[in-house]
Amino acid sequence: MTTHLTHWGAFEASSDGERLTSVRPWSGDPEPMPLIENVASAQHHVTRIDQPHVRRGWLENGPGATPRGAEPFVPVSWERALALLSGELGRVYQQYGAEAVYGGSYGWASAGRFHHAQSQLHRFLNCLGGYVRHVNSYSLGVSAVLLPHVIGELDWVMRHATAKTVLAARSELVVAFGGLSPKNAAVSPGGVSRHNARTWIAQARARGCRFVSISPLRDDTPSEGAAEWIAPLPGSDAAMMLALAQVLDAEGLADKDFLREYTVGYDRFAEYLRGARDGVTKDPEWAATITGVPADRIRMLAREMAAARTLVTVSWALQRAQYGEQPLWLGVVLAAMLGEIGLPGGGFGHGYGSTAGLGEPARIPVPRLPQGGNGVETFIPVARIADMLLNPGVPYRYNGHDLVYPDIRLVYWCGGNPFHHHQDLARLRTAFACPDTVVVHDAFWTATARHADIVLPSTMSIERDDFGVGEGDRMFFPMPALTRPHGAARDDHWMFAELAERLGVGKEFTEGRTVDEWLRHLYEDWRLIQSAAGHDLPGFDQFWASESIELPVPEADQVLAAQFRDDPDRCPLTTPSGKIEIFSETIDGFGYPDCPGHPVWLEPEEWLGGPAAARFPLQLVANQPRTKLHSQLDVGAHSLSAKIGGREPVRLHPSDAAARGLGGGEIVRIFNGRGSCLAGLIIDDAVRVGVAQLSTGAWYDPDPADPTFCRHGNPNALTADRPASTLSQGCTGQLALVQIERYSGVIADVTVRCPPATS
Repeated sequence: MTTHLTHWGAFEASSDGERLTSVRPWSGDPEPMPLIENVASAQHHVTRIDQPHVRRGWLENGPGATPRGAEPFVPVSWERALALLSGELGRVYQQYGAEAVYGGSYGWASAGRFHHAQSQLHRFLNCLGGYVRHVNSYSLGVSAVLLPHVIGELDWVMRHATAKTVLAARSELVVAFGGLSPKNAAVSPGGVSRHNARTWIAQARARGCRFVSISPLRDDTPSEGAAEWIAPLPGSDAAMMLALAQVLDAEGLADKDFLREYTVGYDRFAEYLRGARDGVTKDPEWAATITGVPADRIRMLAREMAAARTLVTVSWALQRAQYGEQPLWLGVVLAAMLGEIGLPGGGFGHGYGSTAGLGEPARIPVPRLPQGGNGVETFIPVARIADMLLNPGVPYRYNGHDLVYPDIRLVYWCGGNPFHHHQDLARLRTAFACPDTVVVHDAFWTATARHADIVLPSTMSIERDDFGVGEGDRMFFPMPALTRPHGAARDDHWMFAELAERLGVGKEFTEGRTVDEWLRHLYEDWRLIQSAAGHDLPGFDQFWASESIELPVPEADQVLAAQFRDDPDRCPLTTPSGKIEIFSETIDGFGYPDCPGHPVWLEPEEWLGGPAAARFPLQLVANQPRTKLHSQLDVGAHSLSAKIGGREPVRLHPSDAAARGLGGGEIVRIFNGRGSCLAGLIIDDAVRVGVAQLSTGAWYDPDPADPTFCRHGNPNALTADRPASTLSQGCTGQLALVQIERYSGVIADVTVRCPPATS
């Protein structure tokens, strides 16, 4: 059997050359993931794209013809598809320039470093003169902007997070805002070799460490932690955190020496806690009326945190909401008030339970395909794509900048599915009708491919040669092709090489190398660099013949900000002051009312404590799915096994189901003022009262007569396309208010599990 890699784990497989005949998790993985089952079952599903296609209206009437997402496609040969696409690229670049092209790739295509779709697309577009790019991500749009002002660059916070082995050995209390989700901790960009989320938590618990999970979902933390479950109203975490801070301040439990030496701005923040300016003391009684958590439990938790070596960790989910800056910032503030940042087992963490790579000690870098220089300076925050397409020339603000949305004529998407990641999908569908041309590379007929003009069929990673390693992972795998490609599918590099040749930049793109030559070249160049740094690594042939190699880890017991704590003058943070900024002069200077200079409580527009709940009395929690990564391989056997009546499952507390006369297994309609979707009901007391939990990932299947109605269960038919704040312009797809009722209409078939119409 041959070893291969996915974002959710390594696996071993055998094949007959056409399909995988046997698949099992990698033998070295102590916590293997059942998501592996999706790979083989999806490979030759009827939704695989078997040859190039062009939307009929675009083919007959030229660029700009609409409607996208409704017309049939025309199968064409590779020669014709490449001729049409190279002609359109030439037209747009010549007539409008590179600033009219949006390189919309997102980083979650199939695992593999060379065939990384985003890198291939950006290298190709840079050869043509550049493209409008995005910054940040849907997962961490707030964090990437806020943390550099407060504690340091996001990449530093993530890569140098305190090692899980250190937490297992030294933490006495872990307070997890947003939980420590085992399903999210099983996934990492590029791959995971050895899953260990349950292992380190079990080790810490066996040693006596206590876990407190603050989440609307009881199963957001593995059972191995035996965590205490505290469930505030979703969206109210900042109020609870302020009350914890108020107790530390009022009872003299804050570490004044740490605050004086390592932070700036505490006095300004403390005035807010004490109500000096607004007359409202942010004490546990105040927070209890907002969060629903008893004041005594908040007060006692603050004392417990001050009495133990405490890790305060904030999941990515909390910042994926309106005013998501506030709970994230407060997580840093609480850890600073406890005075344990830089100490083993204590301090601050962001994303334990959100990704597998966090808490894995930083290993040496790995080979990557160079993308070249982008000749275009214009960018957008990634979650503002619909705003950009709908509002060319309109000004907006972001992180202290005054920017203007560009006029995009061509969208080129490779290795991503915005109809999964984005919010208010009916609005996104309208936005996708604006450009002259939309081009998509994909292996499957996802919703994004169905809303394109030119669709080129990509190979899956099992159908091409590559090598791969995950973020924070230390196992580097050769990934030889396991089967031949499906139908006429080709890898993205081949497509771009063919297009580049037609557009006169073939040599710049390929540098005269084949895929095999690129793999050897990238590996050997990397090996020489690492050899100079003192790392002895095998040659390419030896590596390619192996199952995997293990990469060196310079500091196995890393602790976030340990050097800063040891010597803040010699090792300052990268914040403007060089210290932890509890009050940020920079942010305060921007003058954004939705993100002031220190963390505060701001009431969301959609939460159970507000007036909108009178009409829509359930809080939708649109978290990550358990049976797939994002929307990848939603047609795989493991993903399909969890659906109810072919729809994505939604969970309700028994009391909420009873109040609506609903029973488990029924098909229900979830709706609000933006849209609606169908889902299969699961009744579960692991969900907080008043919460409906519907994971993302169901392929968007709009009713032809009403694109606001998804028949499959995609929660982004319901979520709002609003930014977290002016500061970050980040994604707010985690929460929305909804109502649920029994569906009484005709239950139509889910059409996205079949290919679109062709003519």
